[in-house]
Amino acid sequence: MNPTRRTLLKTLAAGSAAALAPWPGFAQSAYPTRPVRVIVPYAAGGGTDFFARLVFGAMGEKLGQQFVIENKPGAGTNIGADTVARAEPDGYTLLLGDTATFATNRTLYRKLSFDPYKDFAPISLSGRFALVLLVNTNRLPVKSVQELVAEAKKNPGKINYATPGLGSPFHLATELLSQGAGIKLTHVPYRGAAPAVQDLVAGQVDMMFIDFATARSQLSGPIKAIAVASPQEFAGLPGVPPVAADQPGFEAWAWQGFVAPAGTPSEIIAKLNDTYRSVVANAEIRDKLVGAGIDVLQGSPAEMAAYMQEEGAKWEKVIRTANITLE
Repeated sequence: MNPTRRTLLKTLAAGSAAALAPWPGFAQSAYPTRPVRVIVPYAAGGGTDFFARLVFGAMGEKLGQQFVIENKPGAGTNIGADTVARAEPDGYTLLLGDTATFATNRTLYRKLSFDPYKDFAPISLSGRFALVLLVNTNRLPVKSVQELVAEAKKNPGKINYATPGLGSPFHLATELLSQGAGIKLTHVPYRGAAPAVQDLVAGQVDMMFIDFATARSQLSGPIKAIAVASPQEFAGLPGVPPVAADQPGFEAWAWQGFVAPAGTPSEIIAKLNDTYRSVVANAEIRDKLVGAGIDVLQGSPAEMAAYMQEEGAKWEKVIRTANITLE
């Protein structure tokens, strides 16, 4: 990880005294004077939806107006994102998007109805999810990434891996590993995480990257965590090394952040950022988020914009090298 990126992530990580400092100047703004709509581009019940209902619910209490969560799943978050890109830039329609929305879909899709860099006003990164590399040791008896790479080099294409779908962060993390290690793996995409994990447990596939919250409930019998995709060991899985221990520089996260339509007044953006910071500083809310496997992030709109650009460039190279396209 380059020094600029490392500095940025240190700044964004929750707990920074500077990040928690309130922003002066906008406390007396009348906004909001009516309910605020928050578009979640996933179905109800998932991790992003959980985050939205907890955090934006608390933000609404602080600001004295309800933040209404509206789920608009479909097309890899593009349906929800397009809704916000076309909304009035008045602060009353927000989007809680993720890696796909802000970094990878611009390369994955042949046609995209919005430009994540031009059509949104970043407010803050909000969280990231650690990815864990699981193997079914009955099918793939390896104990480390080094052993996995050695086996894949001996038998190109023999090892298969599950993902919740083409272009997902889990798919791209595996492609990043394959390209960095110079190995060939066979992709088995599923329609969602649940069936993918079921087939891993049943021994129908060899391995997969999955988020920590899902992975920790599967660690029994032949299912073993051999590495994490964070650059250092992850606190939730002590003793499980980072992929970077065997493949220097490897790092992959599923991350999220929230935005408003481009052109939203800067004082509204600042007030939302300030309110978000104060909400995630609350110990009870933070504990609930961490308990759900979310590493809470916060920072300035400029920092989110920079991170979007960095991630977009990183994953564009991976996507084009793997020739992954979606309609």
